[in-house]
Amino acid sequence: MSLTKPSSSPNIPFKLVKKELKDVEAQIRDQVRAFDPSVEPYIEYICNTSGKRIRPVLAILAGGATGGVHEGHLKIGVILELIHMSTLVHDDIIDGADTRRKVPTANAKWGNGMAVLLGDALFSHSLLLATEFDDIDICRKVGKASREVCQGEVMQTQRRFDLTLTKKDYFHIIEMKTGALFAAATGISASLSGVSQETEQLLYDYGMKLGTAYQIYDDCLDLVGSEEEVGKTLRTDLEKGKLTLPLLNLIEKANPAQREQLNKRIIEQQPLDFPVLVGIAEYEGAVERALDTASEMLTEARQDLKVLEQSEWLDGLNEITHYLEGLINECRR
Repeated sequence: MSLTKPSSSPNIPFKLVKKELKDVEAQIRDQVRAFDPSVEPYIEYICNTSGKRIRPVLAILAGGATGGVHEGHLKIGVILELIHMSTLVHDDIIDGADTRRKVPTANAKWGNGMAVLLGDALFSHSLLLATEFDDIDICRKVGKASREVCQGEVMQTQRRFDLTLTKKDYFHIIEMKTGALFAAATGISASLSGVSQETEQLLYDYGMKLGTAYQIYDDCLDLVGSEEEVGKTLRTDLEKGKLTLPLLNLIEKANPAQREQLNKRIIEQQPLDFPVLVGIAEYEGAVERALDTASEMLTEARQDLKVLEQSEWLDGLNEITHYLEGLINECRR
């Protein structure tokens, strides 16, 4: 299996949110300038090496789909993006990753110590921004999402090389580690629109399922992707003993001799060897089943959107799920 950019799947609906994303980028630049001049260049580097701004996109689309986009939706998108960027900095340190988006990571450029501090600076600044909302409940929801992300990272690190990890444990971890910020983007935006609690919950659930599906896809990508095409360091899950869904599927279906070999490596905390995994007959089936799980979650996420009235914003939320489905299908080939 190899990953290439999908040739026929829908795109993330940037055209629809082009104006709003431009405002988000301007606000992120403003936040960079809020740091001390001696710190600003480091923060600017981190902000300029980020990706598709999917969390702000979700916040904007959810706002539009629940009554119309206003400044609060943009601000929550900025806050969640800064939190996300801070977690990427910390992830790269933990994983020992050298590149992200085809450029050196903060830890590769300045060392782990400086990178930790930069991630902390971004994280704390995002929480400070959340206090600018008049509604304390919004600040509370941002804080809860931030705590979830941190807890997910702690639990994932704690459970490395842990043979007692179950699929239920895995889903609990990735829902906090990745799903929480996706869910916050859509759920808080719905709250800012003043919708019913039921509608807010469904938008939150949509974001959670989308984020969880994305993490499963990313875990598969770590195994089968090409670093040149993906633009970041891969195989770190294997090296660090992370038991992701495809690996849990593999252990579940491997024959006794293969399972013993895998378990021995895990118990001895040896890096899981990629050629060994590929040599196991069930390897591709394990990845395929993980991708099937992600696809099922995307179908469920689209069901959560049925509460919304038809609009171009609703189309955009659906389109994101189809975009990820396209990536998943390419990963199968």
